[in-house]
Amino acid sequence: MSLDKDIVRNVAFLARIEVPEDRLDPLASQLSGILDWVEQLSDVNTEGTEPMTSVTDAVLRWREDIVSDGGMCDSILANAPEAMDGFFAVPKVVE
Repeated sequence: MSLDKDIVRNVAFLARIEVPEDRLDPLASQLSGILDWVEQLSDVNTEGTEPMTSVTDAVLRWREDIVSDGGMCDSILANAPEAMDGFFAVPKVVE
C-alpha cells in the first residue's frame, strides 16, 4: 500500500501530531513500508493453528478467595507523613 503526503498529513492531524512539511515524504515512505510488511502477514497459512495467548504453557496458580480486613492499618499508616482517623492525611489541593 502506498501512502502519499496528503494521507500522512491527514493521519497526523487525526492523531494530533505535528509533522513538519519536510518530514511528510520520508514518513509516507516509512509508513508504506510498514503497511506492506503487515500485508505480507495475510499470506501466512494459519489453517489449523490454534489461537495463542502466550508462547509458553503457563498456568495461573489459583488461591482461595478469602475476604479479610487486612489487619495492617496501623503498620501501613506508620509510613505516612501524616495520618488522621485511620486515613492518610494530605494537603488540600482544590479550593
